[in-house]
Amino acid sequence: MSQYWILAAILLPVLGGLLIPLLPFPQKRGMHLYIGAVVLTTSVIVWLLLLGGTTKIFEVVHFVNNLSISFKIDGMTMVFAGLVAVLWPLATLYAFEYMEHANHVKAFFMFYVMTYGVTLGIAFASDMVTMYFFYELLTLVTVPLVMHSMNRESILAVRKYLYYSIGGAAFALMGMIFLIVYGNTCEFQLGGVFSPVGLLRHGDMLLWIYFFSFMGFGVKAAVWPLSSWLPQAGVAPTPVTALLHAVAVVNAGAFAIIRLTYYGFGIDFLRGTWVQDACMAITMFTIVYGCSRAVKETHIKRRLAWSTVSNLSYILFGATIMTPLGLVGALAHFVFHGFMKICSFLCAGAFMHQTGKTHVYHMDGMGKQMKIVFGCFTVSALGLMGVPGLAGFISKWNLTAAAVESGNPLAYGGIACLLISALLTAIYMLNVVVRAYFPKAQAETDAAAVRDPSWRMCLPLLVCAFFVLALGFWSEPLIDFFQAVALGME
Repeated sequence: MSQYWILAAILLPVLGGLLIPLLPFPQKRGMHLYIGAVVLTTSVIVWLLLLGGTTKIFEVVHFVNNLSISFKIDGMTMVFAGLVAVLWPLATLYAFEYMEHANHVKAFFMFYVMTYGVTLGIAFASDMVTMYFFYELLTLVTVPLVMHSMNRESILAVRKYLYYSIGGAAFALMGMIFLIVYGNTCEFQLGGVFSPVGLLRHGDMLLWIYFFSFMGFGVKAAVWPLSSWLPQAGVAPTPVTALLHAVAVVNAGAFAIIRLTYYGFGIDFLRGTWVQDACMAITMFTIVYGCSRAVKETHIKRRLAWSTVSNLSYILFGATIMTPLGLVGALAHFVFHGFMKICSFLCAGAFMHQTGKTHVYHMDGMGKQMKIVFGCFTVSALGLMGVPGLAGFISKWNLTAAAVESGNPLAYGGIACLLISALLTAIYMLNVVVRAYFPKAQAETDAAAVRDPSWRMCLPLLVCAFFVLALGFWSEPLIDFFQAVALGME
């Protein structure tokens, strides 16, 4: 029976979102209650499913041969779906206040809620076909969110997003086809799906296919040189950009690459080959490149977007180490970065909502006026830097340990990239914090009339900041769980 609840968790937000434009809501409060009920109910269902443990494969639609739409719960599902189920209700509460005076609110929330269900479809997918299906649906439902404002900037941003996503999808499709044709099964299996005979006959070709698939899924994960769409997508409303960067799109790309590497092609086949070195080198370059661009950027949301480009490659760096400990580090940063980055974006959005300003130099003196917003921003900034005692330190420590344990000389270079990234992150994040708390006299006067937003925007910030702190001190149970996932015990 629990298998049918998986379907309910996916369909409830999709169908619930489709109904939003059709239902009469005399007041916005009624619409907010309806949306809140749909999102919260979905999150409760998800967590009840995850607490129930792993499940067998649930086939919903069978097409031909071994092609089908099917779902299951395994360790990777628990990581992604659990993160989404926590962060989506927080972002939704924030969106109620942020979109209070916006246009086309019904259309916005329709796609916003539907995206929740589609993201869960990726998380619960039991095979490459199902994951690819929902992966493409994710592009379709997020396009209207990115172009919500319908100005020239948003249209150009969504055009670039579409071009990159369609191109990436074509390369990812190659991987899916070869996994189906040459694999023993379509289902995700830790260790890979290829037979020894198949690897012997087609090994060289499969390495190239993996590389193209890695870059295809890497579009949404914003790897260089396919990352420029992400900062441009910052024109979307802040609740959207927060989810794009911390929960849905970029995490879906990283999740797909982990599935492809560990559960599709298999690390025993890939480790020690040229494709491992090539993919690792790309992630290392992206780590430094993203931070370098963030240092130069003055628009606060684009600065955070380039930070995401860098931090998502932390996850991919852990994945390309191709050891169980590397997967642990990747999953740790997958979760911890979600809390840190959504907190940063929501804080930036709160500042923009209260002031109407968008650049870093406009934040002078705001720390004393917007105490909650910039207090939470400071916590997330320190976490992204990797300060001990915060979540970011734990994930970076595990990534460093994995690089050392691997014995791969190139991975040692990755440690240097992590250190450079930490230094550059300190430069572009502390610059905001210092400006906020130690302004010039004139800036302090200009900021005097600004205050923190209402509780609907402040509560998600406080919850996310709490998790950044809590996961820094009490992360051991979660790390133990990631180890169990990496070893195939969950």
